[in-house]
Amino acid sequence: MVAHLSDFGISKLLSEEDSMMQTQTLATIGYMALEYGKEGKVSQKGDVYSFGIMLMETFTRKKPTDEIFSEEMSLRSWVGESLCSAVMKVVDGNLVSRDDENFSRKEECLSSILSLAMECTRESPGERINIREVVSKLLKIRVNYLANIATTRGRMLYIKFELISFSF
Repeated sequence: MVAHLSDFGISKLLSEEDSMMQTQTLATIGYMALEYGKEGKVSQKGDVYSFGIMLMETFTRKKPTDEIFSEEMSLRSWVGESLCSAVMKVVDGNLVSRDDENFSRKEECLSSILSLAMECTRESPGERINIREVVSKLLKIRVNYLANIATTRGRMLYIKFELISFSF
């Protein structure tokens, strides 16, 4: 397990409804919101987008700049397609195994987290949820997970979850 730090600080200076235009790109490719990359528009919704990408990276062990992604396929589209068919194809194999006790509960938890990441990374900033809703949903997922899972193997997933849900 390797710790990764993220900076969602550009919008810290803004109130909840504010946005501003930035003429110089100060973000990391793959993590910045589409409106920031195209128009230079900085907002709190852009930080939510970046957080969603970080959630995907954490639970898939793939960076948005990984060589398997190109113009046709991105981390977001790869995760999105898997939610419709088989979420375990994109989840980091070190987190859960089909042989694990309570596999279906763990799969449900991972699917919920990746679905939340998809909500964070919607193309339109107006369609993205706000960070308070993200925290609320993460806490609900955590409560459900802890209520249903108590295996040793599940602790690794729990540790990653703890790092994310309480890093605010």
